[in-house]
Amino acid sequence: MAVPKKRTSISKKKIRKSIWKKKGYWAAVKAISLAKSIYMENSKSFFLQHIKIPEYFESAELEE
Repeated sequence: MAVPKKRTSISKKKIRKSIWKKKGYWAAVKAISLAKSIYMENSKSFFLQHIKIPEYFESAELEE
């Protein structure tokens, strides 16, 4: 089993942790931006297909 020879310094640990956190932050920012553009129907990079539900499906739901 591989074991590290020396202890990792606190500054190196903090640098790695901040990089890890920034990746999550930017992923969240991109996801919120995409959600806003889809909601406002301004998206140019993501295509959302609107599906029409046939009338006979709508009437079946009301009967139940």
